[in-house]
Amino acid sequence: MTVDERLTLEQGLLLALLTVDTMLFALLELFFLPLRIGVVPVPVTVLVGAVTTPWLVWTTAKLVRPALSWVPLAVWVLVVFGVGLLGPGGDLVLIQDWRALLLLGASALPGAMVLGGGPRRAVGRGPGRG
Repeated sequence: MTVDERLTLEQGLLLALLTVDTMLFALLELFFLPLRIGVVPVPVTVLVGAVTTPWLVWTTAKLVRPALSWVPLAVWVLVVFGVGLLGPGGDLVLIQDWRALLLLGASALPGAMVLGGGPRRAVGRGPGRG
């Protein structure tokens, strides 16, 4: 497979669907990050991000193409920072405390780790084969 090969219609639709899923998950994680029960902060969306962001990267590598597995991670980062810092009506949606750092670390870091090699080894070459 060369880099110049075009995506099939099915691959393009899957990539579009995974991109929309990524945007929706990023918005969900961002808007429910300040969730509290009484006075106790409960950042359950950090767990959602820790599971879904790497899964979206891995699924894109597996179903669409490993070379495009960066797309969900880039979309997630752009949505979180774009909506979080330039939110609706000029509001700052990305809260400025430990929960925001936890969301960024628990979602983007595992996604970047999956992007760094896991799916490519499983899809393509095995260990020690060039």
